[in-house]
Amino acid sequence: MSAVEAGSIFHRARGRTLDAFSAEKEREWKGPFYFIQGADPQFGLMKAWSVGDCDGGGDEWGQEIRLTEQAVQAINKLNPKPKFFVLCGDLVHAMPGIKAVFSGHYHRNAGGIYQDLDMVVSSAIGCQLGKDTHGLRVVVVTTEKIVHRYYSLDELSERGIEDDLMGLMKKK
Repeated sequence: MSAVEAGSIFHRARGRTLDAFSAEKEREWKGPFYFIQGADPQFGLMKAWSVGDCDGGGDEWGQEIRLTEQAVQAINKLNPKPKFFVLCGDLVHAMPGIKAVFSGHYHRNAGGIYQDLDMVVSSAIGCQLGKDTHGLRVVVVTTEKIVHRYYSLDELSERGIEDDLMGLMKKK
């Protein structure tokens, strides 16, 4: 899909506003509409619940992935299309073969390692509470390792992903 095609499907929020809902178009009531709200795909919970080990049994995601794909397919078939879709609640219950945990909410880059588990905290796209720049973390996963790097929004826009990370994604 080209960037132009994607531009007509995907929208970006700026200035606390999503351009899919422009003030000019949405200023006046035009009649009823609907949206879809989904909750708790919680990848890993179904196996954990079935084996009675909700603290550690969530190492398989197959059922949840199938159900999530079914939900997306069902929504895509609707006519008329919903105004928007929002997903709430827990996205993940447990991570199979955990080597790293990625999170945010601290509004600055941070992290550490505990017993071979890498905890990576990415700074915010929005409001910064530390000295980091507004940005995103690129995470490359190979069979051997997980490599991640934080990029400022300007860096990523102007230069893209660095060659060493791109090289890791080439099939051997």
